[in-house]
Amino acid sequence: MSASADNNRSTTVEVITIGDELLLGFTVDTNAAHLARALASIGVHISRRTTVGDDAGAISQAVAEALERSQGVITTGGLGPTSDDLTKPSIAALFGREMVLDEAHLAWMDERWRKRFNRPLPTTNRAQAMMPAGAVKLENHHGSAPGIWLEDERARWVAMLPGVPREMRGMLADTLLPRIQERVAADTVVRSLTIRTTGVAESLLADEIVEMERDVGGLGVALAYLPSVSGVDLRLTVRDLAPSVANEALSRAAALVRQAASEWIYGEGEDDLAAIVLDLCRSRRLTIGVAESCTGGLLGARLTAISGSSDVVLGGVIAYHNDVKRRRLGVEESVLREHGAVSEEVVRQMASGARAITGARVGLSITGIAGPNGGTPEKPVGTVWMGTDVDGAVEAQVLRLWGDRHEVRERAAQWTLDFLRRRLMDGVSLPERQANKA
Repeated sequence: MSASADNNRSTTVEVITIGDELLLGFTVDTNAAHLARALASIGVHISRRTTVGDDAGAISQAVAEALERSQGVITTGGLGPTSDDLTKPSIAALFGREMVLDEAHLAWMDERWRKRFNRPLPTTNRAQAMMPAGAVKLENHHGSAPGIWLEDERARWVAMLPGVPREMRGMLADTLLPRIQERVAADTVVRSLTIRTTGVAESLLADEIVEMERDVGGLGVALAYLPSVSGVDLRLTVRDLAPSVANEALSRAAALVRQAASEWIYGEGEDDLAAIVLDLCRSRRLTIGVAESCTGGLLGARLTAISGSSDVVLGGVIAYHNDVKRRRLGVEESVLREHGAVSEEVVRQMASGARAITGARVGLSITGIAGPNGGTPEKPVGTVWMGTDVDGAVEAQVLRLWGDRHEVRERAAQWTLDFLRRRLMDGVSLPERQANKA
């Protein structure tokens, strides 16, 4: 094997996530995604991801095949105390190692258990102190199951981590990443930057920024479109570059994206639109009252999910029935009768009503047809009106949303937050955008 091939094998690993619950779909595999991001930060690539169930043969076969392709393998799951936790003995057998008891770890677990539950350690937990002979124990400061580093005579290694996400992430940062970084000594990195957009369909966004995409590619930066119910994330990625070069390329590419897609961008990375809106309101000493019909509380839930939101969000009303719109929000009966509940006139009065009954400076309102029933030729499913009343200045906008009931409701809440964000950012009225039409 050539030197370049050896270097490639040393900077690539395979990940094997273990558990029947993953294969059956009862648990979403977040561990593999976190591992990919963390390893990329030190210049290590994941060349393949595999998921197997709680079966000794399947675990052993997956690890053996991975070691033929890559110098290192990371597994998650199967280190617990019960009969379906088979990772350690399966891999130990593959390496020709017997299982031995780590007396010190057993004593530590017993002491920990007695302090917490005032009783001796259950017999089944003894399995967590069993280690493959010759293995290195990876300390777990977040749970009872230690991680394991096992290496063969060809310097191929397997790192076994718990499947509990909190424990896995803690051990990865505390123990495994530094160990891999020392071993690999990579002088390049894989880095990504995510720019978040909303209020625009993926295809329309792609059409609008196609010229910019070519310029980004010329910088050696890959652009990926990541659509979801709440919007389209634009992920920029550079690979196999020195850290300073990678940072410069990402910075230049991000500037191009921001210029081309500025109309729809609201944040970066893990930014939450609700948190951004709350911060804007705080900076302007604004408070919020909410009135919702078709979203049934989703808008209020988005806002109050953010810690500390109580200094901005005063309260709200779920005005599903027209009687509630009239009695609680002051929507006029004649307006409901003439224009219907899903209309500009009604959403404007709902926004003002939310502001009035809560004493807030900002009223937010939503009314619409989420489906699958209730649509008409004039107002098809997905027709949603959103309203904002900021210190008595009322604006409204109609949306033509797409998707099932869940998606329409989620998009309505997200885009109403963006409606307010835009008003607070520039203070001008929003035109109805093509982005609203799928």
